[in-house]
Amino acid sequence: MVCTEQRLLAGTVGQGRSVNRRIAHHFEITEQLPIFERIFVSFPASFHHTKNTGFHNLRTRVKICGITRQTDALTAAELGVDAIGFVFYPPSPRAITIEKAHAIAALLPPFVTVVALFVNPDDALVKEALRILPIDLLQFHGEETPANCEQYGHPYIKAIRMRQGLEFPRWMEQFSSARALLLDTYRKETQGGTGETFDWTLVPRERTLPFILAGGLDSDNVQEAIRTVKPFAVDVSGGVESAKGIKDPDKMARFMTRVNLPSEASLQTNEP
Repeated sequence: MVCTEQRLLAGTVGQGRSVNRRIAHHFEITEQLPIFERIFVSFPASFHHTKNTGFHNLRTRVKICGITRQTDALTAAELGVDAIGFVFYPPSPRAITIEKAHAIAALLPPFVTVVALFVNPDDALVKEALRILPIDLLQFHGEETPANCEQYGHPYIKAIRMRQGLEFPRWMEQFSSARALLLDTYRKETQGGTGETFDWTLVPRERTLPFILAGGLDSDNVQEAIRTVKPFAVDVSGGVESAKGIKDPDKMARFMTRVNLPSEASLQTNEP
């Protein structure tokens, strides 16, 4: 039986011939941008849109949210995480101050995107964060309107709490200026960070914006989540923690391994 590494190599060689021209062209244009930002600034060679199934990418991006410590941010970067998230929402156990976030962000290597999460924020807080921090993307996780999100003139993603009866076409139209929609678990009494998954079959196949999947993800379920939803990216917090706000390096490593491991179906497709 061909070992996994050999199968991966065979698949990579076969796929490489068909995509390296697109990838090379994309990198010529966007190589100086942070990884998440170069995806959301324009639709790149690394994924394409189809009428029936939306956005398909060659790999699933990863954001680790709720970073509160320098060591966790650096470990995430070493593991190949595409983006880290700072939570500027005081009720959250993962909340961080602008000053502390600045100290962490200053240590990050190039091409790690910094995402700042807010929940129904005061304008002054967002503006202060933008003034001090190297923020690539704003993330709004409350009841913000499109006008609320757009007023800062900065790229943003909008979180949607998933539940039955949600009118997805309306949301995608309303927030068409967003770089992506982040799909999270609905719980009436809290704004994200539930540690619970939602019914992934609620996610529509047709999409006009990239989707970022969140809500209760961990190393045990992320492969199934990716296979079911086919998101542009996954967002994890509690699933890679030893305590709230304290990331576990082993859990982060396992999560990244599972995200990057092709499904058995794709391995079989690439068999020689």
